Amino acid sequence: MRIFGVILAGGQGRRMGGVDKAQLVLAGQTLLARVTARFEPQVEMLAVSARGTHPRLPVLADAVAMGPLSGVLSGLRWAQGAGADAVVTVPVDAPFVPGDLVPRLWLAGNGGVALAQSGGRAHPTCALWPVGVAAALEAFLHSGVKARVLDFAMEQGAVMAEFADDGSFDNLNTPDDLARAEAALGPGR
Repeated sequence: MRIFGVILAGGQGRRMGGVDKAQLVLAGQTLLARVTARFEPQVEMLAVSARGTHPRLPVLADAVAMGPLSGVLSGLRWAQGAGADAVVTVPVDAPFVPGDLVPRLWLAGNGGVALAQSGGRAHPTCALWPVGVAAALEAFLHSGVKARVLDFAMEQGAVMAEFADDGSFDNLNTPDDLARAEAALGPGR
């Protein structure tokens, strides 16, 4: 089984004042560096769906700009071309994703779409997507419906992989979220 990873970092960062979240610093490291360090060991290849550049990772441009699903589609097309079976996505603003995210998604999904869930709440951008859903995703994005990740995932028969509700999926969407995460990590972490 060949599973690639894609870090979703193409958002506008509106709640952060319009900054590129990938470049925000948390405890001395950019969010992109933190997510990469936690996620890269779990996948065969890693790319970032972003509006900027990255010195180490392939950057995937969105074919259509319709939110996170655009990044998922870019990732699926990239992975298909490189012979992968599936893509796991994580958002760049979730710097604490679990170290066992990929195998647990794979086991839960049994080859199909699987989403992370904790505390009864789905985390649809932390998901496993078989490359075979790319055509359906492209059609979904062009159908005129609001392009919600959870809606598409459920349309594809997604299952939930349950994780502990320990903050692993906390998104840093606002300056206050970033400050709380910084305080929780403490100095030098």
